Amino acid sequence: MLFNSLNFAIFLPIVFILYWFVTNKNLKLQNILLLASSYFFYACWDWRFLFLLIFSTLLDYYTGIKMLDAKNQNIKKFWFWLSISVNLGFLGVFKYYNFFTESFAEAISHIGLQVNPWTLKVILPVGISFYTFHGLSYVIDIYKDRIKAEKKFIDYAVFVSFFPLLVAGPIERATHLLPQIQKKREFNYANAIDGLRQILWGLFKKIVIADNCAQFANTIFDHSADYSGSTLVLGAIFFAFQIYGDFSGYSDIAIGTARIFGIDLLRNFAFPYFSRDIAEFWRRWHISLSTWFRDYLYIPLGGSKGGTWMKIRNTFIIFLVSGFWHGANWTFIIWGFLNALYIMPSIIFKTNRNNLDIVAKGKTLPSLKDLFSMGITFSLTVFAWIFFRSKSIAEAFNYISGIFSKSIIKMPYFPGIGISVPTFVFLSLFLIVEWIGREQQYAIQSLGYKWTKTYRWAFYGSLILVIFYFFISSDTNQQFIYFQF
Repeated sequence: MLFNSLNFAIFLPIVFILYWFVTNKNLKLQNILLLASSYFFYACWDWRFLFLLIFSTLLDYYTGIKMLDAKNQNIKKFWFWLSISVNLGFLGVFKYYNFFTESFAEAISHIGLQVNPWTLKVILPVGISFYTFHGLSYVIDIYKDRIKAEKKFIDYAVFVSFFPLLVAGPIERATHLLPQIQKKREFNYANAIDGLRQILWGLFKKIVIADNCAQFANTIFDHSADYSGSTLVLGAIFFAFQIYGDFSGYSDIAIGTARIFGIDLLRNFAFPYFSRDIAEFWRRWHISLSTWFRDYLYIPLGGSKGGTWMKIRNTFIIFLVSGFWHGANWTFIIWGFLNALYIMPSIIFKTNRNNLDIVAKGKTLPSLKDLFSMGITFSLTVFAWIFFRSKSIAEAFNYISGIFSKSIIKMPYFPGIGISVPTFVFLSLFLIVEWIGREQQYAIQSLGYKWTKTYRWAFYGSLILVIFYFFISSDTNQQFIYFQF
Protein backbone atom coordinates (compact mmCIF):
# COMPACT_ATOMS: atom_id res chain seq x y z
CA MET A 1 0.00 0.00 0.00
CA LEU A 2 1.54 3.28 -1.12
CA PHE A 3 1.29 6.47 0.91
CA ASN A 4 0.47 8.26 -2.35
CA SER A 5 -2.53 6.07 -3.18
CA LEU A 6 -6.29 6.13 -2.77
CA ASN A 7 -6.05 2.91 -0.75
CA PHE A 8 -3.97 4.65 1.90
CA ALA A 9 -6.30 7.66 1.81
CA ILE A 10 -9.09 5.25 2.84
CA PHE A 11 -7.01 3.11 5.18
CA LEU A 12 -5.62 5.95 7.32
CA PRO A 13 -8.93 7.61 8.34
CA ILE A 14 -10.42 4.20 9.23
CA VAL A 15 -7.50 3.34 11.52
CA PHE A 16 -7.54 6.87 12.96
CA ILE A 17 -11.25 6.67 13.86
CA LEU A 18 -10.93 3.20 15.40
CA TYR A 19 -7.82 4.27 17.28
CA TRP A 20 -9.16 7.46 18.86
CA PHE A 21 -12.90 6.75 19.08
CA VAL A 22 -13.16 3.00 19.68
CA THR A 23 -9.99 1.79 21.41
CA ASN A 24 -8.91 5.08 22.97
CA LYS A 25 -9.77 4.03 26.54
CA ASN A 26 -7.66 0.88 26.45
CA LEU A 27 -3.93 1.05 25.69
CA LYS A 28 -3.67 -2.67 24.98
CA LEU A 29 -6.48 -2.50 22.44
CA GLN A 30 -4.84 0.52 20.80
CA ASN A 31 -1.60 -1.41 20.39
CA ILE A 32 -3.42 -4.47 19.08
CA LEU A 33 -5.14 -2.23 16.53
CA LEU A 34 -1.81 -0.70 15.50
CA LEU A 35 -0.28 -4.16 15.11
CA ALA A 36 -3.22 -5.54 13.10
CA SER A 37 -3.24 -2.42 10.93
CA SER A 38 0.51 -2.68 10.38
CA TYR A 39 0.29 -6.34 9.36
CA PHE A 40 -2.58 -5.56 6.99
CA PHE A 41 -0.61 -2.62 5.56
CA TYR A 42 2.40 -4.89 4.95
CA ALA A 43 0.33 -7.79 3.59
CA CYS A 44 -1.00 -5.48 0.89
CA TRP A 45 2.45 -5.69 -0.73
CA ASP A 46 2.75 -9.47 -0.64
CA TRP A 47 1.02 -11.45 2.10
CA ARG A 48 3.60 -14.25 1.86
CA PHE A 49 6.39 -12.02 3.16
CA LEU A 50 4.27 -11.15 6.18
CA PHE A 51 5.34 -14.50 7.62
CA LEU A 52 9.00 -13.46 7.29
CA LEU A 53 8.28 -10.25 9.21
CA ILE A 54 6.45 -12.17 11.94
CA PHE A 55 9.23 -14.78 12.17
CA SER A 56 11.89 -12.05 12.48
CA THR A 57 9.82 -10.37 15.19
CA LEU A 58 9.34 -13.61 17.14
CA LEU A 59 13.03 -14.46 16.84
CA ASP A 60 14.24 -11.17 18.33
CA TYR A 61 11.49 -11.12 20.96
CA TYR A 62 12.38 -14.63 22.11
CA THR A 63 16.16 -14.19 22.02
CA GLY A 64 15.80 -10.91 23.89
CA ILE A 65 14.02 -12.69 26.74
CA LYS A 66 16.54 -15.55 26.69
CA MET A 67 19.39 -13.04 26.99
CA LEU A 68 17.61 -11.36 29.89
CA ASP A 69 17.18 -14.70 31.70
CA ALA A 70 20.66 -16.05 30.83
CA LYS A 71 22.53 -17.33 33.90
CA ASN A 72 25.98 -16.60 32.45
CA GLN A 73 27.66 -14.61 29.71
CA ASN A 74 28.22 -17.60 27.42
CA ILE A 75 24.50 -18.40 27.25
CA LYS A 76 23.71 -14.74 26.69
CA LYS A 77 26.30 -14.60 23.91
CA PHE A 78 24.83 -17.72 22.27
CA TRP A 79 21.35 -16.21 21.99
CA PHE A 80 22.79 -12.89 20.86
CA TRP A 81 24.76 -14.41 17.99
CA LEU A 82 21.85 -16.66 17.05
CA SER A 83 19.65 -13.62 16.52
CA ILE A 84 22.36 -11.68 14.68
CA SER A 85 23.20 -14.63 12.42
CA VAL A 86 19.61 -15.45 11.48
CA ASN A 87 18.69 -11.81 10.83
CA LEU A 88 21.75 -11.16 8.70
CA GLY A 89 21.28 -14.56 7.07
CA PHE A 90 17.80 -13.67 5.86
CA LEU A 91 19.05 -10.30 4.65
CA GLY A 92 21.96 -11.99 2.90
CA VAL A 93 19.84 -14.61 1.15
CA PHE A 94 17.12 -12.30 -0.10
CA LYS A 95 19.23 -9.24 -0.86
CA TYR A 96 22.81 -10.31 -1.51
CA TYR A 97 22.95 -13.99 -2.51
CA ASN A 98 22.59 -13.38 -6.25
CA PHE A 99 25.09 -10.52 -6.11
CA PHE A 100 27.79 -12.66 -4.49
CA THR A 101 27.26 -15.68 -6.74
CA GLU A 102 27.24 -13.62 -9.92
CA SER A 103 30.26 -11.56 -8.81
CA PHE A 104 32.17 -14.76 -7.99
CA ALA A 105 31.34 -16.28 -11.36
CA GLU A 106 32.45 -13.12 -13.15
CA ALA A 107 35.69 -12.96 -11.13
CA ILE A 108 36.81 -16.52 -11.89
CA SER A 109 35.87 -16.09 -15.55
CA HIS A 110 38.87 -13.78 -15.83
CA ILE A 111 41.20 -16.72 -15.12
CA GLY A 112 39.53 -18.91 -17.73
CA LEU A 113 37.04 -20.78 -15.55
CA GLN A 114 33.39 -20.67 -16.56
CA VAL A 115 30.55 -21.47 -14.17
CA ASN A 116 26.81 -21.02 -14.38
CA PRO A 117 25.83 -19.69 -10.96
CA TRP A 118 22.57 -20.84 -9.42
CA THR A 119 20.55 -17.75 -8.53
CA LEU A 120 17.36 -17.24 -6.57
CA LYS A 121 14.24 -16.21 -8.45
CA VAL A 122 12.63 -14.29 -5.61
CA ILE A 123 11.69 -10.67 -5.16
CA LEU A 124 13.19 -8.64 -2.35
CA PRO A 125 10.78 -8.44 0.60
CA VAL A 126 9.84 -4.78 0.90
CA GLY A 127 11.30 -3.06 3.96
CA ILE A 128 13.51 -6.00 4.99
CA SER A 129 16.57 -3.77 5.50
CA PHE A 130 14.58 -1.44 7.74
CA TYR A 131 12.81 -3.89 10.03
CA THR A 132 15.95 -6.04 10.24
CA PHE A 133 17.86 -3.02 11.55
CA HIS A 134 15.07 -2.38 14.09
CA GLY A 135 15.56 -5.90 15.44
CA LEU A 136 19.37 -5.74 15.33
CA SER A 137 19.52 -2.53 17.37
CA TYR A 138 17.12 -4.07 19.90
CA VAL A 139 19.15 -7.25 20.51
CA ILE A 140 22.45 -5.33 20.52
CA ASP A 141 21.10 -2.92 23.14
CA ILE A 142 19.96 -5.84 25.30
CA TYR A 143 23.31 -7.58 24.93
CA LYS A 144 25.14 -4.38 25.90
CA ASP A 145 22.78 -3.96 28.92
CA ARG A 146 21.45 -0.66 27.61
CA ILE A 147 17.83 -1.84 27.85
CA LYS A 148 15.84 -4.70 29.31
CA ALA A 149 14.08 -7.19 27.06
CA GLU A 150 10.41 -6.40 26.43
CA LYS A 151 8.14 -9.18 27.71
CA LYS A 152 4.91 -7.91 26.15
CA PHE A 153 4.94 -9.34 22.64
CA ILE A 154 2.32 -6.93 21.27
CA ASP A 155 4.36 -3.91 22.39
CA TYR A 156 7.56 -5.26 20.87
CA ALA A 157 5.82 -6.27 17.63
CA VAL A 158 4.39 -2.76 17.24
CA PHE A 159 7.90 -1.34 17.69
CA VAL A 160 9.20 -3.50 14.83
CA SER A 161 6.27 -3.18 12.44
CA PHE A 162 4.54 0.16 13.16
CA PHE A 163 3.11 0.81 9.69
CA PRO A 164 4.27 4.42 9.05
CA LEU A 165 7.94 3.40 9.32
CA LEU A 166 7.73 -0.27 8.36
CA VAL A 167 8.87 -0.24 4.76
CA ALA A 168 11.23 2.75 4.50
CA GLY A 169 12.02 4.09 7.94
CA PRO A 170 12.98 6.12 9.85
CA ILE A 171 15.04 3.36 11.51
CA GLU A 172 13.83 3.54 15.10
CA ARG A 173 15.47 2.56 18.38
CA ALA A 174 13.75 0.64 21.14
CA THR A 175 14.96 3.25 23.63
CA HIS A 176 13.00 5.92 21.79
CA LEU A 177 9.89 4.19 20.43
CA LEU A 178 9.04 1.42 22.94
CA PRO A 179 8.38 3.80 25.87
CA GLN A 180 5.89 5.69 23.71
CA ILE A 181 4.12 2.46 22.78
CA GLN A 182 3.86 1.47 26.45
CA LYS A 183 2.36 4.66 27.83
CA LYS A 184 -1.20 5.91 27.47
CA ARG A 185 -1.64 8.30 24.58
CA GLU A 186 -4.22 11.07 24.55
CA PHE A 187 -5.44 12.90 21.49
CA ASN A 188 -3.77 16.28 21.03
CA TYR A 189 -5.41 18.52 18.46
CA ALA A 190 -2.32 20.69 17.90
CA ASN A 191 -0.11 17.64 17.32
CA ALA A 192 -2.66 16.11 14.95
CA ILE A 193 -2.84 19.31 12.89
CA ASP A 194 0.95 19.48 12.85
CA GLY A 195 1.05 15.86 11.69
CA LEU A 196 -1.43 16.54 8.88
CA ARG A 197 0.62 19.56 7.83
CA GLN A 198 3.77 17.41 7.61
CA ILE A 199 1.89 14.74 5.65
CA LEU A 200 0.76 17.46 3.23
CA TRP A 201 4.32 18.67 2.69
CA GLY A 202 5.53 15.10 2.27
CA LEU A 203 2.91 14.44 -0.42
CA PHE A 204 3.93 17.64 -2.20
CA LYS A 205 7.58 16.52 -2.16
CA LYS A 206 6.69 13.10 -3.52
CA ILE A 207 3.94 13.78 -6.07
CA VAL A 208 4.84 17.26 -7.31
CA ILE A 209 8.63 17.35 -6.95
CA ALA A 210 9.96 13.77 -6.99
CA ASP A 211 7.56 12.22 -9.50
CA ASN A 212 7.89 15.11 -11.95
CA CYS A 213 11.68 15.11 -11.70
CA ALA A 214 11.63 11.31 -12.09
CA GLN A 215 10.07 11.35 -15.56
CA PHE A 216 12.81 13.66 -16.89
CA ALA A 217 15.62 11.93 -14.99
CA ASN A 218 14.47 8.57 -16.38
CA THR A 219 14.32 9.91 -19.93
CA ILE A 220 17.88 11.26 -19.73
CA PHE A 221 19.50 8.37 -17.82
CA ASP A 222 17.83 5.68 -19.93
CA HIS A 223 19.05 7.24 -23.19
CA SER A 224 22.16 9.05 -21.99
CA ALA A 225 24.17 8.31 -25.16
CA ASP A 226 21.74 10.44 -27.16
CA TYR A 227 22.17 13.65 -25.17
CA SER A 228 24.70 16.44 -24.73
CA GLY A 229 26.87 16.84 -21.65
CA SER A 230 24.76 19.77 -20.46
CA THR A 231 21.60 17.64 -20.74
CA LEU A 232 23.28 14.87 -18.72
CA VAL A 233 24.14 17.40 -16.00
CA LEU A 234 20.50 18.40 -15.98
CA GLY A 235 19.47 14.73 -15.71
CA ALA A 236 21.73 14.23 -12.68
CA ILE A 237 20.23 17.32 -11.01
CA PHE A 238 16.72 16.03 -11.75
CA PHE A 239 17.64 12.75 -10.05
CA ALA A 240 19.13 14.58 -7.06
CA PHE A 241 15.81 16.29 -6.44
CA GLN A 242 13.87 13.14 -7.28
CA ILE A 243 15.59 11.08 -4.60
CA TYR A 244 15.43 13.89 -2.05
CA GLY A 245 11.77 14.65 -2.68
CA ASP A 246 10.95 10.94 -2.78
CA PHE A 247 12.74 9.77 0.37
CA SER A 248 12.36 12.85 2.55
CA GLY A 249 8.75 13.04 1.37
CA TYR A 250 8.20 9.47 2.58
CA SER A 251 9.81 10.35 5.90
CA ASP A 252 7.59 13.42 6.30
CA ILE A 253 4.47 11.36 5.63
CA ALA A 254 5.63 8.64 8.04
CA ILE A 255 6.50 11.09 10.82
CA GLY A 256 3.29 13.08 10.30
CA THR A 257 1.18 9.92 10.28
CA ALA A 258 2.76 8.70 13.51
CA ARG A 259 2.17 12.08 15.12
CA ILE A 260 -1.59 11.94 14.53
CA PHE A 261 -1.51 8.69 16.54
CA GLY A 262 0.35 10.43 19.37
CA ILE A 263 3.78 8.94 18.54
CA ASP A 264 6.94 10.86 17.66
CA LEU A 265 9.38 9.24 15.26
CA LEU A 266 13.04 10.13 14.78
CA ARG A 267 13.78 12.94 12.37
CA ASN A 268 15.27 11.63 9.13
CA PHE A 269 16.13 14.73 7.07
CA ALA A 270 17.24 18.23 7.98
CA PHE A 271 17.48 20.15 4.68
CA PRO A 272 20.64 18.33 3.48
CA TYR A 273 21.02 20.26 0.22
CA PHE A 274 21.77 23.39 2.24
CA SER A 275 24.86 21.72 3.71
CA ARG A 276 28.23 23.49 3.48
CA ASP A 277 30.39 20.36 3.50
CA ILE A 278 29.96 16.61 3.12
CA ALA A 279 30.22 15.98 6.86
CA GLU A 280 27.27 18.31 7.41
CA PHE A 281 25.39 16.66 4.54
CA TRP A 282 25.66 13.28 6.27
CA ARG A 283 24.43 14.76 9.53
CA ARG A 284 21.35 15.90 7.64
CA TRP A 285 20.66 13.08 5.14
CA HIS A 286 18.96 9.82 6.24
CA ILE A 287 19.80 10.72 9.82
CA SER A 288 18.38 7.53 11.35
CA LEU A 289 20.66 5.34 9.20
CA SER A 290 23.75 7.52 9.67
CA THR A 291 23.34 7.51 13.45
CA TRP A 292 22.61 3.74 13.39
CA PHE A 293 25.94 3.07 11.69
CA ARG A 294 27.66 5.53 14.02
CA ASP A 295 26.36 3.85 17.18
CA TYR A 296 26.46 0.19 16.11
CA LEU A 297 29.46 0.09 13.77
CA TYR A 298 31.68 3.20 13.86
CA ILE A 299 31.95 3.51 17.66
CA PRO A 300 32.42 -0.26 18.27
CA LEU A 301 35.25 -0.16 15.69
CA GLY A 302 36.98 2.46 17.82
CA GLY A 303 35.30 5.57 16.49
CA SER A 304 37.56 8.60 16.62
CA LYS A 305 39.64 7.52 19.62
CA GLY A 306 42.49 5.76 17.86
CA GLY A 307 44.11 8.53 15.89
CA THR A 308 43.75 9.77 12.33
CA TRP A 309 44.41 6.46 10.57
CA MET A 310 41.81 4.64 12.64
CA LYS A 311 39.28 7.39 11.90
CA ILE A 312 40.06 7.08 8.18
CA ARG A 313 39.70 3.29 8.28
CA ASN A 314 36.46 3.40 10.25
CA THR A 315 35.00 6.10 8.03
CA PHE A 316 35.68 4.07 4.88
CA ILE A 317 34.15 1.00 6.52
CA ILE A 318 30.87 2.68 7.44
CA PHE A 319 30.50 4.37 4.05
CA LEU A 320 31.21 1.17 2.14
CA VAL A 321 28.79 -0.75 4.36
CA SER A 322 26.24 2.03 3.93
CA GLY A 323 26.60 1.76 0.17
CA PHE A 324 26.20 -2.02 0.32
CA TRP A 325 23.15 -1.63 2.60
CA HIS A 326 21.46 0.35 -0.17
CA GLY A 327 21.69 -2.42 -2.70
CA ALA A 328 23.49 -5.46 -4.07
CA ASN A 329 25.32 -3.66 -6.84
CA TRP A 330 28.86 -2.35 -7.24
CA THR A 331 27.41 1.05 -8.11
CA PHE A 332 26.23 1.52 -4.52
CA ILE A 333 29.65 0.53 -3.18
CA ILE A 334 31.33 3.07 -5.48
CA TRP A 335 28.79 5.66 -4.29
CA GLY A 336 29.74 4.92 -0.69
CA PHE A 337 33.45 5.00 -1.55
CA LEU A 338 33.07 8.40 -3.23
CA ASN A 339 31.35 9.86 -0.17
CA ALA A 340 34.13 8.48 2.03
CA LEU A 341 36.68 10.20 -0.21
CA TYR A 342 34.68 13.43 -0.09
CA ILE A 343 34.70 13.47 3.69
CA MET A 344 38.41 12.59 4.07
CA PRO A 345 39.78 16.17 4.04
CA SER A 346 37.51 17.14 6.93
CA ILE A 347 38.57 14.01 8.85
CA ILE A 348 42.28 14.57 8.25
CA PHE A 349 42.21 18.29 8.99
CA LYS A 350 39.63 17.89 11.78
CA THR A 351 37.08 20.25 10.25
CA ASN A 352 34.21 17.74 10.13
CA ARG A 353 32.38 19.51 12.95
CA ASN A 354 32.84 23.06 11.68
CA ASN A 355 29.26 23.43 10.45
CA LEU A 356 27.04 22.26 13.28
CA ASP A 357 24.73 25.29 13.20
CA ILE A 358 21.99 26.05 10.67
CA VAL A 359 23.29 27.87 7.62
CA ALA A 360 22.62 31.65 7.75
CA LYS A 361 20.63 31.18 10.94
CA GLY A 362 18.34 34.14 11.56
CA LYS A 363 19.23 35.69 8.20
CA THR A 364 17.27 36.03 4.99
CA LEU A 365 20.12 35.19 2.62
CA PRO A 366 23.36 33.21 2.94
CA SER A 367 26.76 34.84 2.70
CA LEU A 368 28.73 34.42 -0.53
CA LYS A 369 31.03 32.00 1.32
CA ASP A 370 28.08 29.87 2.45
CA LEU A 371 26.53 30.00 -1.02
CA PHE A 372 29.79 28.85 -2.60
CA SER A 373 30.21 26.06 -0.02
CA MET A 374 26.64 24.85 -0.57
CA GLY A 375 27.20 24.88 -4.34
CA ILE A 376 30.38 22.79 -4.09
CA THR A 377 28.76 20.31 -1.66
CA PHE A 378 25.67 19.96 -3.84
CA SER A 379 27.79 19.43 -6.96
CA LEU A 380 29.82 16.67 -5.30
CA THR A 381 26.63 15.03 -4.06
CA VAL A 382 25.02 15.17 -7.52
CA PHE A 383 28.11 13.59 -9.06
CA ALA A 384 27.96 10.69 -6.58
CA TRP A 385 24.22 10.24 -7.29
CA ILE A 386 25.15 9.28 -10.87
CA PHE A 387 26.57 5.99 -9.56
CA PHE A 388 23.57 5.53 -7.26
CA ARG A 389 21.16 5.91 -10.19
CA SER A 390 23.08 3.89 -12.79
CA LYS A 391 22.40 0.21 -13.34
CA SER A 392 26.10 -0.66 -13.70
CA ILE A 393 29.53 0.87 -13.24
CA ALA A 394 30.03 0.90 -17.01
CA GLU A 395 26.78 2.82 -17.44
CA ALA A 396 27.87 5.34 -14.80
CA PHE A 397 31.26 5.92 -16.43
CA ASN A 398 29.64 6.31 -19.84
CA TYR A 399 27.29 8.88 -18.36
CA ILE A 400 30.17 10.77 -16.74
CA SER A 401 32.28 10.67 -19.91
CA GLY A 402 29.29 12.14 -21.74
CA ILE A 403 29.22 15.02 -19.30
CA PHE A 404 32.92 15.80 -19.68
CA SER A 405 32.74 16.28 -23.41
CA LYS A 406 32.60 19.25 -25.78
CA SER A 407 28.83 19.01 -25.81
CA ILE A 408 28.67 20.31 -22.25
CA ILE A 409 28.61 23.85 -23.66
CA LYS A 410 25.48 23.14 -25.70
CA MET A 411 22.04 24.16 -24.54
CA PRO A 412 20.33 21.26 -22.74
CA TYR A 413 17.72 19.48 -24.82
CA PHE A 414 15.65 16.31 -24.56
CA PRO A 415 12.22 15.32 -25.90
CA GLY A 416 9.62 17.00 -23.73
CA ILE A 417 11.90 19.70 -22.38
CA GLY A 418 9.11 22.18 -23.02
CA ILE A 419 6.77 20.45 -20.58
CA SER A 420 9.51 20.51 -17.93
CA VAL A 421 9.04 24.26 -17.44
CA PRO A 422 6.34 23.81 -14.72
CA THR A 423 8.70 21.42 -12.93
CA PHE A 424 11.40 24.11 -12.85
CA VAL A 425 8.85 26.58 -11.50
CA PHE A 426 7.75 24.22 -8.73
CA LEU A 427 11.37 23.34 -7.96
CA SER A 428 12.17 27.02 -7.53
CA LEU A 429 9.17 27.56 -5.25
CA PHE A 430 10.04 24.38 -3.36
CA LEU A 431 13.61 25.57 -2.69
CA ILE A 432 12.36 28.97 -1.54
CA VAL A 433 9.93 27.38 0.93
CA GLU A 434 12.59 24.92 2.15
CA TRP A 435 15.04 27.78 2.66
CA ILE A 436 12.50 29.86 4.58
CA GLY A 437 11.63 26.88 6.80
CA ARG A 438 15.15 25.48 7.25
CA GLU A 439 15.19 26.28 10.99
CA GLN A 440 12.06 24.14 11.56
CA GLN A 441 11.59 20.37 11.72
CA TYR A 442 10.05 20.53 8.24
CA ALA A 443 9.64 23.39 5.81
CA ILE A 444 6.04 24.48 6.41
CA GLN A 445 5.87 23.72 10.13
CA SER A 446 5.44 27.38 11.07
CA LEU A 447 4.90 28.93 7.65
CA GLY A 448 1.83 31.16 7.68
CA TYR A 449 1.41 31.36 11.48
CA LYS A 450 1.32 35.15 11.26
CA TRP A 451 -0.95 35.16 8.24
CA THR A 452 -4.68 35.63 8.50
CA LYS A 453 -6.68 32.42 8.49
CA THR A 454 -7.88 33.17 4.95
CA TYR A 455 -4.35 33.37 3.52
CA ARG A 456 -3.14 30.40 5.53
CA TRP A 457 -5.93 28.13 4.35
CA ALA A 458 -5.55 29.46 0.81
CA PHE A 459 -1.90 28.29 0.95
CA TYR A 460 -2.86 24.83 2.22
CA GLY A 461 -5.69 24.64 -0.32
CA SER A 462 -3.29 25.52 -3.13
CA LEU A 463 -0.93 22.75 -2.06
CA ILE A 464 -3.82 20.27 -2.00
CA LEU A 465 -5.02 21.32 -5.45
CA VAL A 466 -1.53 21.06 -6.96
CA ILE A 467 -1.00 17.64 -5.37
CA PHE A 468 -4.40 16.44 -6.56
CA TYR A 469 -3.79 17.75 -10.09
CA PHE A 470 -0.49 15.91 -10.48
CA PHE A 471 -1.92 12.84 -8.78
CA ILE A 472 -4.82 12.45 -11.22
CA SER A 473 -2.72 13.44 -14.26
CA SER A 474 -0.15 10.73 -13.56
CA ASP A 475 -0.62 7.40 -15.32
CA THR A 476 0.49 5.45 -12.25
CA ASN A 477 1.35 6.12 -8.64
CA GLN A 478 5.12 5.86 -8.56
CA GLN A 479 6.60 3.66 -5.88
CA PHE A 480 9.01 5.23 -3.41
CA ILE A 481 12.67 4.68 -4.35
CA TYR A 482 13.73 3.34 -0.96
CA PHE A 483 11.22 0.48 -1.06
CA GLN A 484 13.83 -1.43 -3.08
CA PHE A 485 16.28 -1.24 -0.19
